[in-house]
Amino acid sequence: MTEPILKLEGLKKYFDSTTGGAFSKKKVVVKAVDGVDLEIFPGETVGLVGESGCGKTTVGRTILKLYEPSEGKIIFEGQDITDLSRKQMKPLRSQMQMIFQDPFASLNPRQTVGALVGATFDIQGITPPGGVKKEVERLMERVGLNPEHVNRYPHEFSGGQRQRIGVARAIALKPKLIVADEPVSALDVSIQAQVVNLLDDLQQEFDMAYLFVAHDLSVVQHISDRVVVMYLGKVMEEADKKDLFASPRHPYTKALLSAVPVPDPIKGRARERIILQGDLPSPVNPPPGCVFHTRCWKVQDKCRTEVPEFLQISARHRIACHFPEPAA
Repeated sequence: MTEPILKLEGLKKYFDSTTGGAFSKKKVVVKAVDGVDLEIFPGETVGLVGESGCGKTTVGRTILKLYEPSEGKIIFEGQDITDLSRKQMKPLRSQMQMIFQDPFASLNPRQTVGALVGATFDIQGITPPGGVKKEVERLMERVGLNPEHVNRYPHEFSGGQRQRIGVARAIALKPKLIVADEPVSALDVSIQAQVVNLLDDLQQEFDMAYLFVAHDLSVVQHISDRVVVMYLGKVMEEADKKDLFASPRHPYTKALLSAVPVPDPIKGRARERIILQGDLPSPVNPPPGCVFHTRCWKVQDKCRTEVPEFLQISARHRIACHFPEPAA
């Protein structure tokens, strides 16, 4: 069996923060990611979904050591990189890249596109065949941009074009893993499809693995091989895309999927719409037992006191729930 390119074991990321007014400040710990296990295999796309504030972006940034993990292990290509320093991580950066959510904020407005994409080679001390300028032009063309525009600045491009620049920068060194942090959420729907199709083509060309962080389930359904559902820093359900969308077993997943728009209005009216009561609890003080029990319509006493263990429903389908939904 193929070994995973990335493996997370009990990954936790806590942030120190303060709460209260100017004269009554109190130190608190924000449990952004609270014990995540995950595997990603070569050439696979894993969709990571959940409500805003569930910790999915923090997972992506912690994987790349942009945030230092509080606990747990990050294993990349069989190597434990959890405690590696910035200097030790530098050679691995060429194999692990990120596409950021906001294509404008992630690009230095004072640098040309050629300098932004070419900086990848300078930092790693790599000189591509034909020189950096020629390689940058080739990358620009590969992502659907005019190679003659290498001397333009980010503000001279549209949002979709800027995201393509971010993609060109991420694939420059042919990495084995890309963390895509909501790469299309800031774009128009028509442009979203173009960028998603571009990512699909590049994956087939370079055999890269993606962790695709998103809240738009229709995009995740299109691009992912496997989907992981998060809630309040924890994984609720993980399954192959077809299994998850056809037969969600966790109540939270079922509620999320019921909110996905349906093109056919007749089918949309006939479908059960599940509206969760209450707000997402604070990660400063998550509920005991199952973290979803405060909003779950199937809650029982056991849910309020016992943290659910992962239940392996099939070889690639697991859920963390005491009382799962019946199979569709």
